[in-house]
Amino acid sequence: MASNGDAVPVTDANSGLSENTESPPSYDAVIGSDQNNSGKKYEPAVLEVTPVDGKADHSVDMANGTVTAEDRLEGDGDGNGDETKKDEEEVKTKMVSFGQLYRFADCKDALLMTGGLLAAMVHGSAFPLMIIVFGAMTDSLVGSGSYENMNMTTLNESQLQDLYDQEMEKFLQDMNKYALYFVFIGCGAFVAAYCQVTCLVTTSERQVYQIRTNFFRAILKQEIGWFDTNPSGELTTRLSEDVTKIKAGIGDKFGNFVQYFTAFLAGFVVGFIYGWQLTLVILAVSPLLAVAAFAMTKLVTSMTSTELDSYAKAGAVAEEVLSAIRTVAAFGGEKKESDRYLVNLESAKKVGVKKGLVQGSGMGITFLLVFCTYALGFWYGTTLILDPDVDYTVGSMLTVFFAVLIGAFSLGNAGPSIGDIATARGAAAHIWEIIDNQPSIDSSSLDGEKPPIEGNIEFEDVHFQYPSRKTVKVLQGMNLTVSVGQTVALVGSSGCGKSTSVQLIQRFYDTIEGSVKVDGKDVKDMNVNWLREHIGVVSQEPVLFGTTIADNIRYGREDVTQAEIEKACKEANAHDFISALPDGYGTLVGERGAQLSGGQKQRVAIARALVRDPKILLLDEATSALDTESEATVQSALDKASVGRTTLVIAHRLSTIRNADKICAVQNGVIVEEGNHDVLMGKQGLYYQLVMLQTKKSDDVSDEESDDEFEKRPLSSVSLKHRGSQRDSKKKLSRTFSSDSKKSEGDKEKKKEEEDKAPEVGFKRIMKMNSSEWPYILFGSLAAVINGAIQPAFAIIFSKIISVFALPEDEIMSEVEFFCILFCVLGVVSGLAFVVQSSMFGKSGEELTLRMRFMSFEAMLRQEIGWFDDKKNSTGALTTRLASDASMVQGAAGIRIATLVQNIANMGTGIILAFYFGWQMTLIVLACVPFMAIGGALHMKMLTGYAESDKDALEGAGKIASEAIENMRTVASLTREKTFYQLYHDLLYPPHKDSLRKAHIYGLTFGFAQGMVFLVHAVAFRFGAWMIELGEMTFEDVFLVFSCIAFGAMALGQASAFAPDAAKAKIAANNIFELLDREPEIDSSSTDGLQPEVCNSEVQFHTIKFRYPTRPDVPVLRGFDMKVSPGQRVALVGSSGCGKSTAIQLTERFYDPLAGEVTLDGNDLTALNIQWLRKQIGIVSQEPVLFDCTIAENIAYGDNSRDVPMEEIIDAAKNANIHNFIDSLPAGYETKVGDKGTQLSGGQKQRVAIARALVRNPKILLLDEATSALDTESEKVVQEALDKASEGRTCIVIAHRLSTIQDADMIFVIQHGKVVEKGKHSDLMAKQGVYYRLNNTQAT
Repeated sequence: MASNGDAVPVTDANSGLSENTESPPSYDAVIGSDQNNSGKKYEPAVLEVTPVDGKADHSVDMANGTVTAEDRLEGDGDGNGDETKKDEEEVKTKMVSFGQLYRFADCKDALLMTGGLLAAMVHGSAFPLMIIVFGAMTDSLVGSGSYENMNMTTLNESQLQDLYDQEMEKFLQDMNKYALYFVFIGCGAFVAAYCQVTCLVTTSERQVYQIRTNFFRAILKQEIGWFDTNPSGELTTRLSEDVTKIKAGIGDKFGNFVQYFTAFLAGFVVGFIYGWQLTLVILAVSPLLAVAAFAMTKLVTSMTSTELDSYAKAGAVAEEVLSAIRTVAAFGGEKKESDRYLVNLESAKKVGVKKGLVQGSGMGITFLLVFCTYALGFWYGTTLILDPDVDYTVGSMLTVFFAVLIGAFSLGNAGPSIGDIATARGAAAHIWEIIDNQPSIDSSSLDGEKPPIEGNIEFEDVHFQYPSRKTVKVLQGMNLTVSVGQTVALVGSSGCGKSTSVQLIQRFYDTIEGSVKVDGKDVKDMNVNWLREHIGVVSQEPVLFGTTIADNIRYGREDVTQAEIEKACKEANAHDFISALPDGYGTLVGERGAQLSGGQKQRVAIARALVRDPKILLLDEATSALDTESEATVQSALDKASVGRTTLVIAHRLSTIRNADKICAVQNGVIVEEGNHDVLMGKQGLYYQLVMLQTKKSDDVSDEESDDEFEKRPLSSVSLKHRGSQRDSKKKLSRTFSSDSKKSEGDKEKKKEEEDKAPEVGFKRIMKMNSSEWPYILFGSLAAVINGAIQPAFAIIFSKIISVFALPEDEIMSEVEFFCILFCVLGVVSGLAFVVQSSMFGKSGEELTLRMRFMSFEAMLRQEIGWFDDKKNSTGALTTRLASDASMVQGAAGIRIATLVQNIANMGTGIILAFYFGWQMTLIVLACVPFMAIGGALHMKMLTGYAESDKDALEGAGKIASEAIENMRTVASLTREKTFYQLYHDLLYPPHKDSLRKAHIYGLTFGFAQGMVFLVHAVAFRFGAWMIELGEMTFEDVFLVFSCIAFGAMALGQASAFAPDAAKAKIAANNIFELLDREPEIDSSSTDGLQPEVCNSEVQFHTIKFRYPTRPDVPVLRGFDMKVSPGQRVALVGSSGCGKSTAIQLTERFYDPLAGEVTLDGNDLTALNIQWLRKQIGIVSQEPVLFDCTIAENIAYGDNSRDVPMEEIIDAAKNANIHNFIDSLPAGYETKVGDKGTQLSGGQKQRVAIARALVRNPKILLLDEATSALDTESEKVVQEALDKASEGRTCIVIAHRLSTIQDADMIFVIQHGKVVEKGKHSDLMAKQGVYYRLNNTQAT
């Protein structure tokens, strides 16, 4: 057993030994044995999985169809494989064997499990032992009543009194002895229960810690292609929900099973010893019980696996939607996404309802068989008693009967635990499969050569198609040579294979034919990590992680000093804006870098690449997001960084690669021409055409400011007080997030605790939410009450039947037969009641779960955009809460409520009967109840803390897991798998250690609650003996009161077993209701506000002052004034961070200004209906978000108020210059775009996003660098389409390429949050002010 100070072992489960070190093991140390990770690979008991390229696929099948789009279109640093065809064959139920559940157990765990299971066996034997004592005690009780039947004719009064006194003294001595036996058994039960729970909770905690870290590590080492078919949302759901189910199955639920099963065996052993004939007859019925239990378990397991899959799919939907909440809000997709989420919840609910019916039927049949067995036992026992040849007494029959009774009920109690273990086996199948999946490109492998890398790159006849779209070739014999120190540029239209080449150099994929070589060695022969460590990558859509700016740059190279970080930032032109922030390099950038603008993110990403000091530098549109002022500086920094390095540049703006040593023009996956700029211009081929197209448009400069948009992508409405909470919640990530604000840590910590504590919610409110199912709850409760009354009724019949044996022998059998029929009637009633109870509460519980999950998801979608910027509301944390909170509440609802009602009825009826037959004895017993209640209360209080720490661990770690899995390409290119594994490990470690300590308290409180039951029996029987001595009660009354109390105590024990679920449910319910009760400051579901019949689309900003709530020290807009007349095309220009995208976000009403007002047609936006307002607006942003569905569905998402006809979708695609490309795909518009659109290149994604905005037919069009990701050929056509789309609409454009907005009706130049110049292009050029300087910078 782990002591409080024990270090928590991080096991290389393959070795079977744990290494007790305070610091976690090195990532590499655990990786070395991954091929045989944790011993033998599991083989599912039933494993018929849909094969996808030789790998099991658990991805969410978002459509019924197959996707075979013609071209994976290379993705901007993001892309790859397509959706694959799914076999039509269903994935059948998978389960691991029972032994394989414990694959992560080491020697210490084996000892703990052995100790825990032995203790569970001792604990389970306590009740059968008590029956032996009870049997002997029964003889004494029966003997005490035999004095009435003494033959008094031969004795005088004095002799009779002497004899009575002697017998009574012997009786009282016996009762004292038996009371002591009860005390001894109670003490034994206390010790055994403590050891059972402590050992098993400790070992389950240790193993689950291993499972979580191994599962996360296994995900991190998969090849990039694997993530195309395994949505990140599904993986994070499995990491939280499925692992929790495994924890229950291998921990105290297994202990409960062993305890009850031992009680079952011990009961029958006692039965055999005291009356083997009767026990044998009863045992003959056991196979029927076993068959019923087996059938129920098999069906329940199958349904549980299906239910888990549905919930995993719902989790994937939630993750996708919450991570793209701005897009959902902008296009009014909340209702559509809620419905999509509901579909998966509905399928899970249907299975859950069936599961309740099956469980009820199984339990009903079991109890019917049990009561019929009693009838058979009594009948046969009576024949044995009446048989003069057999030495069989009433006492021995009762001992046998009670022993078998305890055994049979224990078997029934073991049933739910079997279900938990089966659920754990089903959940483990998915997780073990991922842990055992050996990737073809293993970033964790230690194999492969590690030669000194100079930087020569060579492509030799490379053919490649993405593994998930094998019919479409992307590279078709590419040959390329890049010598050390050379700068080589790849140019060509979107989808020609440029970014694919970058991914092959990093070995994200392997070639189909040909080879990619570095310094003459095939990259397949090199160590994957070693290769990637020598490569620096800056992609078009950079990913930053939710930590500080300094830590983000440190991800480039872990041992980098602060001075080197600052030097890199100066080179990337990022130092000035970082220094201007209140917390400087310690500023938290938010989830996916949301608190920085696009340009700021790009510069931080460039700094991150520069600190790596790589031999090979891959720049995939690296300056595309920079404004004009920054680009020249950064470009010169990149030119400088390229010296002495092999540099491969992908660029659509050809002016940035004019000085490259070699330019390669790529078309259809092959290089069609190469040479320097002058040579290729002389050839007048493909490159010449691209240059000519661009020079007509004042070339480039990629200024990206999507800045303000994501500039502080801040919270719009998190009140300032949340900022403290936000920052401090990160303290849990101490290693990474330690550079939080240095101010008043103590105050902030206190504030955080106050804010994070959800308000208390009564059980009444949970039930109120279930009120629409009142008929189910009513009938279920009635059935539960009937079930509860069955046991006391049985107690009466049982106690009365004893008097039968005082009758003449010829009358005994007929009376016994009558009681046997009563037993059978009880069995039928109980069986039917169980079916009704379980199916009714199963239905109401599943409806409650669905309602709570759905309402929670809807409530999340209602919140203002700013709420999502709060770190505790990151996508990972929210999906984890959706997955776990509702299911925890159901843990205290549904079947559990049925059990509680049944046990209350049992206890209530029992106490009423006990009062009737012996109120004095009943009062004494009830006086002991507070002691049992104290034990139960202590137990519950401890469990509440246990559940709370569990929740914190899951949420904190869930954020990290979700962030790493979502951004796997970035993690892999930075070779930071080890870092994220370590961070995840560090987050789990403190709560894990805390849980190990609390296991002892858990055990003590559980032991106390269990031991008290036996002590109460000791008091009750000793008092009963005294009452018999006084003549206040007969032995029959004592016997009946005992029976009622015994069953009542069993009910009390079962009701206290409800405590763990109730404790977790209470915390989960508090969280859910806190979310449901929160009133968003900008409610996207609100029906309030004006809805004018006509929208003239005049937008005006009146002296707007605005700061993002997450950064109240940094003013963004400082008196911003702007008027956009109906039909005007207005352009906003300025450097990154000046407030351009903030203006767009205020127009969408993602945030409200702190001062001033934004008006539409003279109406303050806050007075307008939010849904009506957003319907008037179409937006295309710089980094478009697509959903994991078909191209047609993504375009139709532009208008969620109706079903968009296919003709309109095609028209919009034509206008966005994407129709021909879509038409060329095998599945056309039904092609799936992959998770976050990864199956399309950046340019293709952008054009789909433009089509999505056009299909909306908006009155106001917001274009935030809408053509930034397009190649030269596409840009001109799309720009014309946008110009055409702008006609008759009010159009606000943010552009860094000033050539694209020269024809604007009005240009607003913004600096430091104010408009400093405005006018037409010619007017502003004539002023020779800020705009003039920006224009000249670009022209050069």
